[in-house]
Amino acid sequence: MVYRAVLFDIGGVLTVSPVTRIINYCRENAIPDETRFAIFGPEDGPWSCFERSELDHAGFAAAFDDHVRPCGAAVTGLGFMSWFFQGFEPRPEMLAVVEALRPHYKLAAITNNVSRDEPSHRRTSGLDAHSLFEVVVESAMVGARKPEPRIFQIACDLLGVAPEESVFLDDLGANLKGARALGMTTIKVDHTPGAIDELEAVLGISLPHPSTPAA
Repeated sequence: MVYRAVLFDIGGVLTVSPVTRIINYCRENAIPDETRFAIFGPEDGPWSCFERSELDHAGFAAAFDDHVRPCGAAVTGLGFMSWFFQGFEPRPEMLAVVEALRPHYKLAAITNNVSRDEPSHRRTSGLDAHSLFEVVVESAMVGARKPEPRIFQIACDLLGVAPEESVFLDDLGANLKGARALGMTTIKVDHTPGAIDELEAVLGISLPHPSTPAA
């Protein structure tokens, strides 16, 4: 197979995982796991609706408050968003891979994000994704979110490639399933360099690793 494009998730791939940070935030603020899941887990829950711009800032904050109020947690939806929009630390080893691929492949980022009215870098985990990729597809802008196949098709259409010509990297298995359903080759990313090894094998090229400088 000849691949023409590589597409990246942002949070958990190019930055540390917002999912992990949200779990820790909730535990540090005495929000029970079941309450956290009710806010952030369901496809029709407050966070998913916020990611599709079906809720605005005020709507999400109100829904967050409605969920946490019964458990007595001393945090608010507005406080959570203030914390969340500080961004997340980048992963230099993955950004080096993006730079190494740039001369050879079409590149895109696909992200489930929130708040279309925020500045672009605040919408993308603090990363200036629009300077890194020729295409950035944001759930809050297109009204679809991973793992819905439509968001992957939008990215492929904007790049001018078929899904079968594309490799997609994400840290969440559900998102990878959505991409595979469309015909994309997928790679799961974790905290190790294993995804870089797998991407090398899929593309048949050498890529920088944490112990080696970018070419």
